[in-house]
Amino acid sequence: MPLLRLPLLLVALPLAALAQTAPQVIPLWPNGAPGFAQLKDVPEEAKDYWVKNVNNPSLTVYLPPAGKANGTAVVIAPGGGFRELVIDEEGTKPAKFLNSLGIAAFVLKYRLPNEEHSPYQLANVKEDALRAVRTVRSRAAEFSVDPARIGILGFSAGGALEMMVIFDKDDGDPAAADPVDRVNGRPSFAMIVYPGGTPPKVVPADTPPAFLLAANDDEYNCDEVALELLDRFKAAGVPVEAHFITRGKHAFNMGERSPYLAIRNWPQRMADWLGDSGFLAVPAAPAAR
Repeated sequence: MPLLRLPLLLVALPLAALAQTAPQVIPLWPNGAPGFAQLKDVPEEAKDYWVKNVNNPSLTVYLPPAGKANGTAVVIAPGGGFRELVIDEEGTKPAKFLNSLGIAAFVLKYRLPNEEHSPYQLANVKEDALRAVRTVRSRAAEFSVDPARIGILGFSAGGALEMMVIFDKDDGDPAAADPVDRVNGRPSFAMIVYPGGTPPKVVPADTPPAFLLAANDDEYNCDEVALELLDRFKAAGVPVEAHFITRGKHAFNMGERSPYLAIRNWPQRMADWLGDSGFLAVPAAPAAR
């Protein structure tokens, strides 16, 4: 009898080892986005590397391993030209990289105004981004993060999204019926990678610190956007670090597929900046009494 049972055990154990718990998904609005609640249950479309038809914007939660968390959180905005979301390469993979640094990561699925027949506008994208930061900040204790250390990472169109929220002071609405809307929605820091969009003419002096990165041969001239941002951050006296890589073009994601060392290793430059800026430091435990 033991000989008959042994093959079953050999099969069952690897299958059990592979079982994983799906990440938590948090709708930004439990009853649907304001003005579009009737679309809440319209299903998303997903294929290959992208997600489309986002009608119920959400955050997918990736928490660092137990004992590694340092109290910092990052909302991740994938790119895709506001037509689609490059969800794995510019969402899931960056989240897991940040987890390896002890950072809690929240991948944002935002609405897509450039998708064919979309009912949404760029104002809805900003609304989603602000609500995402507010949501994480309002639940900071639940996720063991510091409300003052909630940043944002955006790629391409996600960089344009970042520019919608980092330059405007946002203290929330203290009279809002929804307690989440009473919370500040401005990120504490920003990491802006081959950004789309148009920088403001003047960067406010209270803008949060930023990390910028692009390739000089970006076919969409996102390096020029990053260069303009660098100049305006410096003019405002806002802490900024920028990396312009010789070649790599656009949408190199986390760099894994690139033949260029500088592109493959760019996430470490971001990690260095996070460390130098104090966002990887573990808060000191309270002194014993």
